[in-house]
Amino acid sequence: MGVSLPRLRPMVAAAAAFRRLRNRPVNAHIMRACSPVPFVGHPVMDTVARRHVAVWLLLCSAMVFAILVVGGVTRLTHSGLSIVEWQPIVGVIPPLDQTAWEVTFEKYKQTPEYRQVNHGMTLEEFKGIFFWEYLHRVLGRLIGVVFLVPFLYFWLRGKLAPSLVPKLLGIFVLGGLQGAMGWYMVKSGLVDDPRVSHYRLTAHLSLAFLIFIAMFWVALDLLSPGRGTTHDAAVRRLQRTGFWLTVLVGYMVVSGGFVAGIRAGKAYNTFPLMNGHVLPPESFIIDPWYLNFFNNMALVQFDHRLGAWLLAFLVPWLWWKTRQAVVSNTARLAVTLFLLSVFAQIGLGIATLLLAVPVALGAAHQGGAMVVLALLLWLNHELRLPERGSGYAR
Repeated sequence: MGVSLPRLRPMVAAAAAFRRLRNRPVNAHIMRACSPVPFVGHPVMDTVARRHVAVWLLLCSAMVFAILVVGGVTRLTHSGLSIVEWQPIVGVIPPLDQTAWEVTFEKYKQTPEYRQVNHGMTLEEFKGIFFWEYLHRVLGRLIGVVFLVPFLYFWLRGKLAPSLVPKLLGIFVLGGLQGAMGWYMVKSGLVDDPRVSHYRLTAHLSLAFLIFIAMFWVALDLLSPGRGTTHDAAVRRLQRTGFWLTVLVGYMVVSGGFVAGIRAGKAYNTFPLMNGHVLPPESFIIDPWYLNFFNNMALVQFDHRLGAWLLAFLVPWLWWKTRQAVVSNTARLAVTLFLLSVFAQIGLGIATLLLAVPVALGAAHQGGAMVVLALLLWLNHELRLPERGSGYAR
């Protein structure tokens, strides 16, 4: 028994309409409303979201720079052992009256630093060193809040690409480890010897730089997405050189941590020689020999100087090669600023050494290392961007 054509037409039209609805993408707002779990974001972030997240990460990077400088002042003013307790929440509130100050000061009086170094210190003098350690700790907590709250907001609002979430969670974990490392470092100076372990101090410093690298690089990725592969051999060589220079700058940070930790900047305050020697004869007096690289003032300072000399020769070469290569105008600007920052940092280091590490110069030199690193990261990132036509020059 057959069916007439006119009766089939409505059925065919309905089936076609159903197929169109089935294949139509679901609106993102409907997904958010119907989903029982937070909307975790699109695979590709839009331009506005990228910019907002990048600005937030750059703000966090600037705060890491600030706490690095404050940490330098805290170390150079010998303020780091003035707070003898670790109270992540209530520690935000400083002593508010005379009684609270006296209680806090009495706790400090029980430390080896007070008994061996600052015996007889007045309460007013104690308030001076307390300020820098307190500021350093409060800044650390503030960075944690400024990072966590916007992160949760962006995440729950679906502003983050799924691939970005693990990176940001990793940065947050590093921040928590940094807080723990800071207290672990302070504890080393509260027993017997009133000086923190230079190994722990170097680890604390290195973690700060690692957190900065992670934040800054992710921000650069968000501001200039789309890294590509170049077929230009000269640019590939520049990329490799940039990587190894980053390793060298990292070495300078670590060696600088050991210089600071054992106060090697207070010795051999001459330049370019070290008290008349290229390598002082007492550079390997500690046994076993390898401990000299960490505990011997002469060798630790020599290692730091050697890294600076390498940068002084390699960075101008990188600048020259970059100017000759087919790279973006932004890369040319980055390499020029990097060159200038390296020589400014070397000059600052020499002045700091010759003047036996005054507080202002020592803190500026520590902050200058992060400026050098930031410019090098920017250059490395620009060298990895795909070619963009008119933005490139020879």
